[in-house]
Amino acid sequence: MKTTIAAIATPPGQGGVGIVRVSGPYSLRIVLAITQDKAQPEPRKAYLKRFIDNDARVIDTGLLLYFKAPHSFTGEDVVELQVHGSPMVLNMLLRQICQQGASMARPGEFSERAYLNGCMDLAQAEAVADLIAAGSEQAARSAQNSLQGEFSRHVQSIVQNLITLRVHVEAAIDFSEEETQWLGDTYTEQLGKTVLEDLGQCLQVAEQGVLLQTGMKIVIAGRPNVGKSSLLNALSGQDLAIVSDTAGTTRDLIHQQINIEGMPLHIVDTAGLHNTHDPIEQEGIRRALHEVDRADGMLFLVDAHADAHQELEHMASHMSKLPSPDKLLLVRNKTDILADPDPALSLEFAGKPYLMLPISVKTGAGLQALKREIAQRAGRQPGEVPYSARIRHTDALRRGQAAMTHALEQLQHGFADLAAEDLRTVQGALGEITGTFTTDDLLTRIFSSFCLGK
Repeated sequence: MKTTIAAIATPPGQGGVGIVRVSGPYSLRIVLAITQDKAQPEPRKAYLKRFIDNDARVIDTGLLLYFKAPHSFTGEDVVELQVHGSPMVLNMLLRQICQQGASMARPGEFSERAYLNGCMDLAQAEAVADLIAAGSEQAARSAQNSLQGEFSRHVQSIVQNLITLRVHVEAAIDFSEEETQWLGDTYTEQLGKTVLEDLGQCLQVAEQGVLLQTGMKIVIAGRPNVGKSSLLNALSGQDLAIVSDTAGTTRDLIHQQINIEGMPLHIVDTAGLHNTHDPIEQEGIRRALHEVDRADGMLFLVDAHADAHQELEHMASHMSKLPSPDKLLLVRNKTDILADPDPALSLEFAGKPYLMLPISVKTGAGLQALKREIAQRAGRQPGEVPYSARIRHTDALRRGQAAMTHALEQLQHGFADLAAEDLRTVQGALGEITGTFTTDDLLTRIFSSFCLGK
């Protein structure tokens, strides 16, 4: 018999309302014991109740809502108690519920039970956590689409075609004397190509979904006093970093998360790269270079009057290896002081073409073009992302894509048994996404990252 679990379902801290959630076979009996009320509540109706401790003292007065299995989030009997959002009240209430026989829920255990009880598949369960953690409206919409099953339906449609193909290939093995005819027909070839194309499309959308959830890390670097902190403030829309005409104002790292076209970006402002004997500035530069090595992209600011080639040489002197052109974007700042600023141009350095965009943080000129370029380099495609996804999903899709490619090669050579094994690998990879094929270890890793009460 499953235990009955309980947890505070609202975030830590004070609030107008706090919720304690109870799920399991004895949830209603446990809650009624602390209301000292034997009347059976009707499902999905709110009841005003007093919640009482063992010494007959009122903990709080609030609402009781009962969701009878299987019509609940977890598929079990669930009771939710809505009381005043005091951490002390919520903890007293939770302690009393546990004294009546409930166990403290693990992080994500409610969602895990919903998955195990067939209320949602694994991709939908993960979308619950993604929806809670969404950092933008676009990310929230995509997570909601996944929660409603959009991602799972896309995967299942591929699986259905894959099963049809597997049946066809397995039949060729069973009738080996006609194997060449079975494998050489147009239907088998076309269906295999369809599955491979669908895997590619699904992977492309999933990568966009991952990008919405995780974002990318961008480092702002350059000489002192070229406007790095001003650019951070402009991109974030907040007065985060101290801006001064005095060089070397920023000595430590300043981190900020922003949204560009609905995509989260982790921006890091760094100390100016220059030669110095000041040990504090030296440490700031060391940290800046460390962040550059770990970043997904870099904005290298140069002054409007500076020679861009010399600035790149200066940066290269501080680094063991210059970032590739797809990761390094040159930004010419303070173009408002130029009579005729150059448009965006490609700069050749060390045999590689680097794009340089003109901006003025002071006037705002060029900032929108810079944002569009950042989003494009991050892989962000225009339009709404149909569903959210995680890195483990894209990993599974890539493995499925590779196995499907190999299966088609085997089919072209008439090796039905080898192709059949590859097709099983493809289906196994897709099954990992929705939870058709999974392990206890995988479930533990997934749900342990969820918040308590969910």
